Amino acid sequence: METLNFSKSPDGLLPAIIQDAATQKVLMLGFMNEEAYQQTLATKKVTFFSRTKQRIWVKGETSGNFLELLDIKIDCDQDTLLIQAKPLGVVCHTGADTCFNDSNQGNSLEFLAHLEGVIKSYHSNPQEGSYTSSLFKKGINKVAQKVGEEAVELVIEAKDNNDDLFKNEAADLLYHYLVLLTAKGFSLADITAVLEKRQK
Repeated sequence: METLNFSKSPDGLLPAIIQDAATQKVLMLGFMNEEAYQQTLATKKVTFFSRTKQRIWVKGETSGNFLELLDIKIDCDQDTLLIQAKPLGVVCHTGADTCFNDSNQGNSLEFLAHLEGVIKSYHSNPQEGSYTSSLFKKGINKVAQKVGEEAVELVIEAKDNNDDLFKNEAADLLYHYLVLLTAKGFSLADITAVLEKRQK
């Protein structure tokens, strides 16, 4: 990894842009000194230097909404960081998922990441009466069977001309596919990585 040049800033602080690794959405901007940077690398939890508190600050230390470090990129001048992270909860103090929220924002990638998170939560913390939890409880064979059933139903609807039914069956298949990925211990990011590798 390239070496950061903390001396470029008079206060020894460099801007760190935080990006959701799954959706590529910019979550927030913080500042790091060398200590915060090294602590981030060591703990895998994104850590800043708080200019208001004048101390090292782990994002989520109070709320529990940590940012799990996945990757760090350094710009060509070695004085700005682009950090890709997995947010473990909302990011902004307002309760929004990003500090750059916009009432017109929102896209399918963000929703899929949210849905995947909900499915994973039902897997790790089963809820009574939850259809998703009941699928996990029945085991991998049942989950895989449901994916097969939904795929067949989608193919059948593809042969007809009812767009609403087709879209609903496509949604059912995508949902059960996400459940299957979770049951197998994988995520959409794992699958997109395979597709990206094939494209290269």
